[in-house]
Amino acid sequence: MHRQQETTVLAMTGIARRCRAGGFTLIELMVTLGIAAILLTLAAPNLSQFQRNSQLTSATNSLVGALNAARAEAMKRGKNTFVVPTGNGNGNQWASGWVVFVDIDRSQTYGAGNDFTVLEQTALPGFITVAGTGTANESPAYVMFDSSGYPRPKDAGFSALTINLSRSDLSGASQIAETRRIKIAVTGRVTTCKPASSSDTTCPASDS
Repeated sequence: MHRQQETTVLAMTGIARRCRAGGFTLIELMVTLGIAAILLTLAAPNLSQFQRNSQLTSATNSLVGALNAARAEAMKRGKNTFVVPTGNGNGNQWASGWVVFVDIDRSQTYGAGNDFTVLEQTALPGFITVAGTGTANESPAYVMFDSSGYPRPKDAGFSALTINLSRSDLSGASQIAETRRIKIAVTGRVTTCKPASSSDTTCPASDS
């Protein structure tokens, strides 16, 4: 009987020791929390960077989609179709958003009651800047596709265009690396590119 009690006590002691060995001491917990805090501090800027880059890419894709929609509507309806900054009174401030419309009344300006609205884009995040060339840099700015799908000025002729989207919170090489360029060829084809440097000839800032 006595030996059985000793065996039981020893067994319980072993279990208690194993339980203590499998847990965390206060020091171990504090060290773990400290490491986790350091990792979170290091990851926060990278997460913010990733989020902003994603927003820039999303804005670029939205504008490309608007341009392609305008070209398609122009050819489908046989009428000039425009992409203009929201309000059409914001000069060339594309970051305020944009409107795609079919110029039903041929006034070459947007009238919600007279023209057919294809789509509207709300303002972009404040750190994204948008600048265009050609008619996309006029005041008021616009991109117009004729019934054949060619980009044209309001007066006459044909015109290639470039629209640049970049992050205003960066500068120098970092800003170039986070720049997206939308190229509208004379044929009306819309493409995008990402310049590797300010002198990158495969993705120039000028029209081509």
